[in-house]
Amino acid sequence: MKVAVITEWHPFDVVNFQRLFWSFDDIEAYPQPWDIFCKDPGRDGYDALVFYNMSFPAPASDDSRRRYLEDSFGTTGQGIVLLHHAILSYETWPFWDGVSGTRDRRFTYHPEQELRCAVVGDHPITRGLGDFTVVDESYAMAEPAEDNDVLITTDHPRSLRALAWTRTYRNSRVFCYQSGHDDTTWRDPTFRTVLRRGIFWTAGLLD
Repeated sequence: MKVAVITEWHPFDVVNFQRLFWSFDDIEAYPQPWDIFCKDPGRDGYDALVFYNMSFPAPASDDSRRRYLEDSFGTTGQGIVLLHHAILSYETWPFWDGVSGTRDRRFTYHPEQELRCAVVGDHPITRGLGDFTVVDESYAMAEPAEDNDVLITTDHPRSLRALAWTRTYRNSRVFCYQSGHDDTTWRDPTFRTVLRRGIFWTAGLLD
């Protein structure tokens, strides 16, 4: 399983973030900056793309990122994962509304919140998992649109209710997971299970 892990702007714990992906024996992860990825002639060779970018503002019309997103993104059938702050990217750009399944990404954030997570429905990403608790940064913001399939929720007063959801964008499956701020969360075994399954599901390798 070959996965591009795409980052931009937002600082993060690089060593432990890489260790998170190294912990998956069946995933080869290749962290790289967003502007490098979109210029890579081999970018379509990945099974899935994990976005951990927080990109502002919307790229200009002559920006290689915009050309890639508008012309090619989602057309190859590659899996798309938006992890944590990647959901917040391009706050006022309708294009990212369609990718993320959100229409209002204005937010406030609250570090180190204890979030009780409830599994909703029966989806391959969460199948067999019970409810769990993570300590993570939460976002207080509008809920994702109604055309998403919500998988995990919380009742925390400083968080949006939906923490994980799936959707389809063009020809690609998309998994959005609001969790994943730092190593406190990355070490959590249930978080790791959900993330790994989410990556495999977007790539069409888990049903």
